[in-house]
Amino acid sequence: MTSTDHSEDAAAPKPSAAPAAGGATDADAPAGGVLAGGAAPGAPMRLWGGRFAGGPAEALARLSVSVQFDWRLAPYDLLASKSHARVLHRAGLLDDAELTAMLAAIDDLSDAVAQGRFRPTVEDEDVHTALERGLLERLGALGGKLRAGRSRNDQVATDLRLYLREHARQVAARLTELSEALVTVAGQHVDTPAPGMTHLQHAQPISFGHQLLAHVQAFVRDTDRLRDWDRRASVSALGAGALAGSSLPLDPRGVAAELGFDRAFENSLDAVSDRDFAAEFLFVAALIGVHLSRLGEEIVLWTTREFGWVELDDAFATGSSIMPQKKNPDVAELARGKSGRLIGGLTGFLATLKGLPLAYDRDLQEDKEPVFDAVDTLLLVLPALTGTVATMRVRRERLAAAAPDGFALATDVAEYLVRRGVPFRQAHEAVGQLVSWCVAHDVDLDDVSDDDLAVINPLLTADVRSVLSVSGALQARSAPGGTAPDRVREQLAALRPVLDRDREWAVD
Repeated sequence: MTSTDHSEDAAAPKPSAAPAAGGATDADAPAGGVLAGGAAPGAPMRLWGGRFAGGPAEALARLSVSVQFDWRLAPYDLLASKSHARVLHRAGLLDDAELTAMLAAIDDLSDAVAQGRFRPTVEDEDVHTALERGLLERLGALGGKLRAGRSRNDQVATDLRLYLREHARQVAARLTELSEALVTVAGQHVDTPAPGMTHLQHAQPISFGHQLLAHVQAFVRDTDRLRDWDRRASVSALGAGALAGSSLPLDPRGVAAELGFDRAFENSLDAVSDRDFAAEFLFVAALIGVHLSRLGEEIVLWTTREFGWVELDDAFATGSSIMPQKKNPDVAELARGKSGRLIGGLTGFLATLKGLPLAYDRDLQEDKEPVFDAVDTLLLVLPALTGTVATMRVRRERLAAAAPDGFALATDVAEYLVRRGVPFRQAHEAVGQLVSWCVAHDVDLDDVSDDDLAVINPLLTADVRSVLSVSGALQARSAPGGTAPDRVREQLAALRPVLDRDREWAVD
């Protein structure tokens, strides 16, 4: 899978060509040209190499490079670097002047990254390599001190957690907006009857608002999952080093608190090799995609000429290049299609994780593209589907006319007989005979005469007609959670504080 460029912050800049001297982009190389491990000016920037007699083969370098997609972690890596610098200072490994210079350089580099003045080059292996180059360009040898007690293994595990915790809240914000749009439309259609379906066949009349709120319940659960996921993801890996921790007097708990994590790692091996948080996020994203697909499929059906229950606003529909009359539900179809992409990202990553030995393995580099793609996809689809729902026109008359179709009131007749003391098994049989007679004679339930009722089954007396009303059928489903309008209003009232809570947790 390749990373996408759906969102504004998603697209990593293509690595620029390495400058001739020292690889500098927005600052001159420091005196002496120190880049890494004694590398000469103009040599490729690497965070390793002393043990090797020469550089990697071009084929290996091309395979290994990840900066084209992990560059979006740069702001989080720099944030963690500031905390690590303070830890080194508290440990006596940086003096006051060095800390001041280090923090100023990190801030300057952060500004350069945000403004696009500092970019990765073709020689940068990954985001960490590029950013260390930026610090060395600003600080000279002092920049190399930041690597003390830190490995790319604990760096990237922390960076990705920081990224995902922020973006999970952005996804939650967009989910909540979709739920609010559905709640608004549902509130307008509490009393609008609609065909309730099972197996995509007419089953029983329901409130159209009730159907829309069923989707809201799924999206609320999705936000609950994101919040619950965040509780487990709120662990800092900084201080775990490559795998065994550090002999330096670091402060993992202090760093964790400073970066907004609830706690630090408890096992250094687990800290650098754990990608449960990424896999679990991908699962939640895939399930959100499934729920979006389900809503999208219903919108596709509702907008067909055969259903005709909903008309889309022109701003959220497209036309045909050859058929002038077409008005296509592309947003709903794309929401449906993107679910396959999200599911694929999850299953592919789980296959990558299967069988990896402890601790860190390079296979884990494959976590970022599906994670970034899932975030980008959801942040792309959710606003479009929200706009579709918020602007669609519900055709009440079509819904009301279709509500009793397909003998949808048959269950009401059976339950009427039950209230008269008839065992449900017998009531079910009698009403089944009634439906069979209607099908054979091509009539509806309320077209059957009193005499015919008596012939069909003696249990079917004329008073069963009292329940052959769609509005009555809706009112009768008054058990908690049912489709009776009063119960739907209760759902609406209960959902509003839930959405307020979700909005408070989420961020824009």
